[in-house]
Amino acid sequence: MNRNLSLRIVVDADACPVKSEIAAVGRQFNVPVWLVSSYDHLLKAEEGVSIIHVDRSDQSADLYIANHIVRGDVVLTQDYGLATLALSKSCHVLSFRGKIYNNENIDFLLDRRFIQAKARRNGKHTKGPKPFTIDDRTFFQQQLTKLLHCLQENVHF
Repeated sequence: MNRNLSLRIVVDADACPVKSEIAAVGRQFNVPVWLVSSYDHLLKAEEGVSIIHVDRSDQSADLYIANHIVRGDVVLTQDYGLATLALSKSCHVLSFRGKIYNNENIDFLLDRRFIQAKARRNGKHTKGPKPFTIDDRTFFQQQLTKLLHCLQENVHF
C-alpha cells in the first residue's frame, strides 16, 4: 500500500477529533495530509502532515480549503457547506464520524440543517451532537482506509 496516490487529504482541522488517525492512514497510503486550522489551534507537523494556519475569522479555514482543493482530493469536514463546495469540485468527502457526503445526500443534509436552525431561532431547543466515541473513531479510520484503498485500486467507493 505504498503506492503514492496523486491526491491529498485536506482536513478542516479546527474541531477535528481524529487528527492522529488521519495522519496514520495518510502515512499508510503515502498520501500527504494538510491540516487547515486557525492560529488559535496549536497543531504540530509530523511526517506526511503539513499545518496550514489561517486567520481567526469564522470561515477562514473553509475558504482556504475551498480555494485550494482540486478534483480527486479527500476532504474531511463536519461542515455541510464546505462538503458541498468540495463535492462540486469532484472531491471525496467524509465526516469525522466516517459519514460519506455525496451528491445523493448533501441536499437532504443541508435542508435538515436549515430546518433545525429555523426551529432554534423560533425557540425550540434541540440536542447537540452525540458524544464522540471510540466506536466513532474506529469507524472513521475504517472508512478513510477503505476510501483510500478504493482510490488506489481505482474502484468506486
